[in-house]
Amino acid sequence: MVSPGCPRLIFASIACTLGACALGPDFKQPDPPAVSGYLPGGARTTEGGAGVARQRFDERIDVPAEWWALFDSPRLNDLVRGAVARSPTLVAAQAALRQSEDSLKAGYGVFYPQVGASVVAARQNSLAIVNRAPVATGLYNLGTVSASVSYALDLFGGQRRTVEALGAKVDLQRADYLAAYLALTANVANTVIARAGYRAQRDALREMIAMQADQIRLATVQYEAGTAPYAPVLALRSQRASNRATLAALEQRIDQSEHLLAQLGGQAPAEASLPAIALDELTLPLELPQTLPSTLARRRPDILAAEAVLHAASAQIGVATADLFPQLTLGGVAGSSHGVIADLLQSGTRFWSLQASLAASIFSGGSQWYARSAAIDAYDQALATYRETVLEALTQVADTLRALEHDTDVQKAQVDAEVAAASNLELVRANYEAGTAGYLDLLNADSQLRQARLARFAATAQRLQDTVALYTALGGGWWGASDASVPAAALPH
Repeated sequence: MVSPGCPRLIFASIACTLGACALGPDFKQPDPPAVSGYLPGGARTTEGGAGVARQRFDERIDVPAEWWALFDSPRLNDLVRGAVARSPTLVAAQAALRQSEDSLKAGYGVFYPQVGASVVAARQNSLAIVNRAPVATGLYNLGTVSASVSYALDLFGGQRRTVEALGAKVDLQRADYLAAYLALTANVANTVIARAGYRAQRDALREMIAMQADQIRLATVQYEAGTAPYAPVLALRSQRASNRATLAALEQRIDQSEHLLAQLGGQAPAEASLPAIALDELTLPLELPQTLPSTLARRRPDILAAEAVLHAASAQIGVATADLFPQLTLGGVAGSSHGVIADLLQSGTRFWSLQASLAASIFSGGSQWYARSAAIDAYDQALATYRETVLEALTQVADTLRALEHDTDVQKAQVDAEVAAASNLELVRANYEAGTAGYLDLLNADSQLRQARLARFAATAQRLQDTVALYTALGGGWWGASDASVPAAALPH
């Protein structure tokens, strides 16, 4: 039975706690980067040309939630959505997020009184000492019902700082989920592009190897006829063998990319059915976002994660500071006992007690003081890590912007090389038809054209992948995603 005065005591304790201060620093979100751009002079619009698309940066464009749809491939969209729906990595990240949220809810329990109850029924045989000998005084029953209430007054805010740290860990798990989501979507898009590039190169290389077989046959005929030396035969055989080795390496990369796509999609390689997406099915996005560094610092999952770690470290300083001061706990017990167990709920012998405990460390060899110093050191470390994370993010965006510029130059050069090789082939074909060039010359010119085409395929795939890298470096657009792709719980509140 609880004393009528206990509720008043509890409410008075809560009011006292609410009026108390929380020791330690109040967390302040770090200032965003002071720079206004990623590169000296800002990002430059890439110059296009014949057969080369021009990409333009626009600060009015934001990263869309489903940025992969800009590559205009419905089958790529299906692969990304399937991976998001089935990925064990995202399932694990969601479970970790729910765990941190439940831990936070459990932590809120310290702000409420702890109420307990107990019921004890016993049959006892007590002994008395008579003339130094134990004498049984008889059997009796004893029943006791009691309730207890205790409340720790958080006078110096140690519990509030602990709960604050738990909240920061929830933010950390949200950021980790977003990072996993971003990595998954980017890996699927990159792998699809790489696989398409490998397949295009493989097909062109197969045709080249078949043509080289004709070249070897013709060179052998000319050698046996005594009209040409044997060295060209050996050179052609060496080149064909090298191309066959390259073909085997490409086949391996295609297999590895397909296995990786299956894994990213939450499937075993043996059960996955992957669409054959060709390189020319993927459209290069021409209008690219240009996000400010200050905006980037509030969006990138790795920066958000570093900020959450910094917040938790700040709260731990408050916890360690509060540990330097006494801890006050109020409590009370009330109940009744009866000699007849069946009458436990009836009136019996009542008892109650109220207590207040004040606990403080008198001497601990400086452990609490140095624990606070260690918490401050951990905060300084987290702050430096946060700043390093921001610098890495800015560097990654800068690298990607420059890569897109260089990719354009490389692709233009490869297109020019292919155009020149095609013109050379037409010229050699005309000379062959006029009788001024041999068939071997025609085959060599065609081989040069196919070699140039191989290089163009690689350059095209690289430019597509660096465009994916830009969307990833800018945060991936999760802030505009629907609950179907990013659970609402994973979006920062």
